[in-house]
Amino acid sequence: MTAQSALPTGTDLRAEIDRLRKDRNAVILAHYYQKPEIQDIADYVGDSLQLSQLAADTDADVIAFCGVKFMADTAKILSPEKIVVLPDMDAGCSLEDSCPPDKFRAFREAHPDHIALTYINCSTEVKALSDVIVTSSSAETILQQIPESQKIIFGPDRHLGGYLNRKFNRDMLLWPGVCIVHEAFSESELLKLMQQHPDAPVAAHPECPPHVVEHADYVGSTSGILQFAKTFPGDTLIVATEPHIIHQMEKALPEKNFIGAPGADGNCNCNICPYMALNTMEKLYTALRDLEPRIEIEEGLRLKAKQSLDRMLEMASGTIGMGDLGRV
Repeated sequence: MTAQSALPTGTDLRAEIDRLRKDRNAVILAHYYQKPEIQDIADYVGDSLQLSQLAADTDADVIAFCGVKFMADTAKILSPEKIVVLPDMDAGCSLEDSCPPDKFRAFREAHPDHIALTYINCSTEVKALSDVIVTSSSAETILQQIPESQKIIFGPDRHLGGYLNRKFNRDMLLWPGVCIVHEAFSESELLKLMQQHPDAPVAAHPECPPHVVEHADYVGSTSGILQFAKTFPGDTLIVATEPHIIHQMEKALPEKNFIGAPGADGNCNCNICPYMALNTMEKLYTALRDLEPRIEIEEGLRLKAKQSLDRMLEMASGTIGMGDLGRV
């Protein structure tokens, strides 16, 4: 029986989710790429790591993570004592799928003089095989602390790694993964849009391919793009990331105009993340009701993965230096 068919007829989803949130002592997290109705019912809306950190600081017994699986896994890594549910366990990530742990392990073993600087969009197993995890907002700060003489594997997003290589004149060895959402943006369609709005800046996520990033006035994380939207002086912004972030922009700045960058044919929905879209209000309701599907991580694996996350937080805050970074 599907989550939706299990619902009693006439269920008031918002009221029932609010009731279950209180009954379960739950905190509801929604990534910026979730549908507006899920963003609006969440306790917190944000980037994946930020959400996990916020949830860890609450006294909630249950975390309902409306995002994708690696995000819910990260919440469990940081809050092992809490129950973590994901409304749809099939909500995966093309970057995680591109980097199977056994192949990543073999890749590391083939390059023993490299450390692994790994994007957070990966499995718990790959985090455990990594030296330092990075986010799109912390990657630059962390990379600049690593001497140029140190060889680095960067995965799984080759576009983010390539952007960092170009910006800092590095030569990291890149795992060949891509985000199917950011890969879908069309340079030719973007140029047409820029001609239609010549005064509008372009904000792009670094997961976009180079032919999109090179046209951007601002390149940064999802939260960084949102902040840029709040501070740029014009009235129109072209946004090259998953378009559901625009919901938060329009709520914060209703007087401004936000235009999602187009996909291949100019008007397709190919830039909407199909994995994020699997989460629905109905599935959130049943996840809170049944406390399933539930994230479970073996403790030894969790601790190894947490080590690479802790290194990221320490390096991002400047509390350790490169000399403290031993290979796993």
